[in-house]
Amino acid sequence: MDGSCTDDQSTTTETTSTVAAPVTTPPLIGSGGSVVLDLEGGLEAESRKLPSSRFKGVVPQPNGRWGAQIYEKHQRVWLGTFNEEHEAAKAYDTAVQRFRGRDAVTNFKPLPADTDEAGLEASFLNSHSKAEIVDMLRKHTYNDELEQSKRSCSLHKTPFTDGFRSGHQLVNAREQLFEKTVTPSDVGKLNRLVIPKQHAEKHFPLQNGSTSKGVLLHFEDIGMKVWRFRYSYWNSSQSYVLTKGWSRFVKEKNLKAGDIVSFQRSTGPDKQLYIDWKVKNGSGGRQEKSEIGTSFHGYRVGLLFSCDELIWGYD
Repeated sequence: MDGSCTDDQSTTTETTSTVAAPVTTPPLIGSGGSVVLDLEGGLEAESRKLPSSRFKGVVPQPNGRWGAQIYEKHQRVWLGTFNEEHEAAKAYDTAVQRFRGRDAVTNFKPLPADTDEAGLEASFLNSHSKAEIVDMLRKHTYNDELEQSKRSCSLHKTPFTDGFRSGHQLVNAREQLFEKTVTPSDVGKLNRLVIPKQHAEKHFPLQNGSTSKGVLLHFEDIGMKVWRFRYSYWNSSQSYVLTKGWSRFVKEKNLKAGDIVSFQRSTGPDKQLYIDWKVKNGSGGRQEKSEIGTSFHGYRVGLLFSCDELIWGYD
């Protein structure tokens, strides 16, 4: 009787010793994070296997690339993943100057504050929200948009021979392509703008092979902000559409059905594309007043601060 109990107890002990305790792995921190916390000792287990970076705000990735991050109010903001370590370090430098000002500690020595280059970049950073700068860094478009802004600002400082001024602002000469009155579906949940076929094929022709995949079209608004829209042809509805990026434009400009979107192109060699908008007017239309301006001939007019000068333009 006693022997039986001993056998049962022995069996139970052996069985228990062979069952491994379940191991739970915590999720990665943030999008693209490479750090996994060790719950036992609170150590960063993953980082022990990867070489650390000599740059501030840069973390190595398991795939050999480099991530950039910054902390805001004790929360990590992921700035994107980059092929080279110094690219991630530069992304951090850009973010930290927007988040904490020009006096923030950076990886690379910043340009002297009294130079035009430094002034233009500071104006560009201050004219965009933190979220917008982070979005540019993640999409690797920050440098392109900064250069576009510098080119636009240079127009204000050079004699104008092929442009015209609106108030105090120089506007590069453009040709009107077409206008479209947006429909409820254009500003609805479909997140797309249908381009009339005759205008699409004339002004934005798609090359063979790019019809289904689409291409990115770059537009600049009157505030010198660059917008990128995915442009493609939908076989299902046999229509040309602007998709990715359009819903953000609708939200920021507060577009409503009946408002008019206008497309132009520069007459210069760069053939820069432009996009403007105006509110619906006339009987039953919306008449609006912007926060710092009023409507003028149907277009939204406001004060723009850029290139260290006070200028007028469409808001």
